[in-house]
Amino acid sequence: MNRTMHLITVLLLTTLVTSCSSGGWRTASRASAGIAPDPMQTPEAVVHVYGADAWGWRGWFAIHTWIAVKRRNEKSYTVYDVVGWRGRNGQQVMRVRQDIPDRHWYGAEPKLLKAHRGPQAEALIDQIDRAARDYPWKSTYRVFPGPNSNTFVGWIGRQVPDLELDLPYSAIGSGYAD
Repeated sequence: MNRTMHLITVLLLTTLVTSCSSGGWRTASRASAGIAPDPMQTPEAVVHVYGADAWGWRGWFAIHTWIAVKRRNEKSYTVYDVVGWRGRNGQQVMRVRQDIPDRHWYGAEPKLLKAHRGPQAEALIDQIDRAARDYPWKSTYRVFPGPNSNTFVGWIGRQVPDLELDLPYSAIGSGYAD
């Protein structure tokens, strides 16, 4: 390896290591980004699809996606997501639970990719729930080519066409089931 290639390699490795070591995922923010309407102040139904840069160096080119819903007059959100580390702990990678809808994804601020509110959102929630429960890879996770978190959200989008979901190219794995 010539000296220039060696220097480039060292610089790239240094950049990778320093970009992933700012306190680690355990200390990264998981706080609300303040995007979702306050469920205590918002009686109408809400459906939001979020995306945030993947953790660490993967965030340079890929996002992690999830769905948050709130039925009319509910006081909390239900979050639908897939996370690979759950599988390493013997759990299903897919999870449905009450949670903060617009959490930072381990330090990365989420972006709202799709929003529905009111009666249209209310009509989508049962369809989203049914699609999530029918998801064929509840216990399987592979970063590439999938199935992963984006495969899950893409699957729901295809099962629920009225969601009108068009994920960005950075949602790597969203087309896995195609």
